[in-house]
Amino acid sequence: MNYIKALTLLLTALFTCTTYADDNDRLVLVSASYGKNVLAICDVNGKPIWEYKTKGKAGGHSGHHDVQLLPNGNILFQDTWTHTLEITLDKKIVWEYDSAKQNAKGAASVHAFTRLANGDTMIVESNRGRIIHVDPKGKLVKEFPLKQGAHNTRWTRMTDDGGYVVASEQFGIVHYDKDGKILWEYPISGRVYGARELKNGNMFICAGGGKRILEVNPTDNSVVWEVSKKVPGTDIELGWMTCIQESKAGNYVIGNCHAGPTNPQIFEINKDKQIVWQFDNFELVGNGLACWEVIEGERARKLRKQIALR
Repeated sequence: MNYIKALTLLLTALFTCTTYADDNDRLVLVSASYGKNVLAICDVNGKPIWEYKTKGKAGGHSGHHDVQLLPNGNILFQDTWTHTLEITLDKKIVWEYDSAKQNAKGAASVHAFTRLANGDTMIVESNRGRIIHVDPKGKLVKEFPLKQGAHNTRWTRMTDDGGYVVASEQFGIVHYDKDGKILWEYPISGRVYGARELKNGNMFICAGGGKRILEVNPTDNSVVWEVSKKVPGTDIELGWMTCIQESKAGNYVIGNCHAGPTNPQIFEINKDKQIVWQFDNFELVGNGLACWEVIEGERARKLRKQIALR
């Protein structure tokens, strides 16, 4: 380990100890595939406190692309390319939906989904090129087509006003309103993986294999913040850039998939491009951690209690 990397890790550890003096303040939900096939909840240092083995290739599925912790402590995830399901912390299936069998219109593969506040579930069906909402019984309650060619759609996140920010490997980022009307587009190369609207109204983009993360002002499409290939002042190399989450501190939490064993699988970076926290457990998640969710504050403390009581 060279001097710069050692110093970076030391400073990160010191910052982590300062910011998360109470480890209960942050947990990390990970959904790893490509041989690891595990759903896990880890502490701030990457140690798993809850695990669930998924089917992997034996079940016809090698890629996890979305995961969500629900308010009740259950977890929404996928175990095949079409099967989305909800399990309890006791590992019981309490809801499931199979896009291959329900409301089916041709072949589909699922890379994104979200449980909505009204109990419905938003599912993005690639290949079919559509977004659907289904109720708890699986009834189709909403449907609209995505831009033609969106069969390569990856991650999708909803905006506060009910719109959708959709990443398509083929042509970039598309922001739809709640009715499916296109509001904004941003072409980007590199088989883009994910994007979401930030609190300030800008769009943050994780450019997949482009080894690039950037914040874009949608008013004029100007890039107001960017890191490419390597985090400045560190040895952290960018791999397949996947998910983005804004931390409570206003930093960017980034998925760094397929970056190899010498790089963290998730890192938190501030606006000054300083690493303030990282998740690095290659043994647990390997080189295929595309999707995850960081849980902070009271949600993390509540989840820890739920795990202890199960």
